[in-house]
Amino acid sequence: MKLTLSLCYHYVCFSIDRMTQFRFQWGHDGRYNDFSSYFRKKFNGRVQKISVDAGFTCPNRDGVKSVSGCSYCNNRSFNPGYCRSHRSIRDQIKEGIGFFSKKYPAMQFLAYFQAYSNTYAKIDVIKDRYEEALSQPGIIGLVIGTRPDCISGEILDYLEELSRSYYIMVEFGVESVNDGTLKQINRGHTFWDSVKAFEETSRRNILNCAHLILGLPGEGPEDLLEQARAISRLPVNNLKLHQLQIHKGTRMAVEYASDPGKFNLFSVEGYLELLVGYLELLNPEIVVERFVSQAPSDMVIAPNWGLKNFEFTAMLQKKLELKNTWQGRLFK
Repeated sequence: MKLTLSLCYHYVCFSIDRMTQFRFQWGHDGRYNDFSSYFRKKFNGRVQKISVDAGFTCPNRDGVKSVSGCSYCNNRSFNPGYCRSHRSIRDQIKEGIGFFSKKYPAMQFLAYFQAYSNTYAKIDVIKDRYEEALSQPGIIGLVIGTRPDCISGEILDYLEELSRSYYIMVEFGVESVNDGTLKQINRGHTFWDSVKAFEETSRRNILNCAHLILGLPGEGPEDLLEQARAISRLPVNNLKLHQLQIHKGTRMAVEYASDPGKFNLFSVEGYLELLVGYLELLNPEIVVERFVSQAPSDMVIAPNWGLKNFEFTAMLQKKLELKNTWQGRLFK
């Protein structure tokens, strides 16, 4: 009995000390390493991403790997209205800054190359488009969305050079750590491609972000908890998670209409429970940028929760508090 009490006491003290350590490190009373706190520490003042469609394409659409794209993908579900490739990068940024600076005149901005694969071009084209963005007043860096199989040593060397003067973040669409799932959703790359991409960006001290979809067909809660362990073993800086949504105009929408039984779409409560377990296993050093996708409601077939990002995040924070747990509690 004495031994049991001693072990329990040791565990409680360890847990409290570790939670205190993380709160001190993150600079807030939250229970996960959140993006807002990270940005407040990183920059002196407010910083906002401005989405840019720079006219890049994707090897999953231009015929190099496929012409049909990923089964879940419809870029219209996340691109703002001003963000269209027929407009110049300068004009897109100018309109985006005009919108946000009305509320916060002293805000700084990052150009977010979001649509399609933004490292999928010749290096001269990439340089021209990035440097057009960086030359705009108020822009202090780039966030670059791309695929892990669309990065090369030449591009990484260029980004390493840029990162000495600007904030540079490369956001890789990983989506799943399971090669069978990646094949099923027609990604056209493997998880090993993602591993190499994170290792190469980290080796050059370029910040990176992993984008993952939770609830893809064939992946249950245990698979997703194992995903948290797998991601935690990689040199990942930031993480974007979102629940699977079926969007109109996608191949997945056709599959869902044909056989909805093969999709195990999350309820709000079910997704909250999953995220609690996911965060407990996640490396506490990883900054979590988001947990949910918020596409326009008229584009969403299912599930349509009717919640905004901040509303869901508040629910998750409350759930973590009720369970007295936090990011990294079970991380090894």
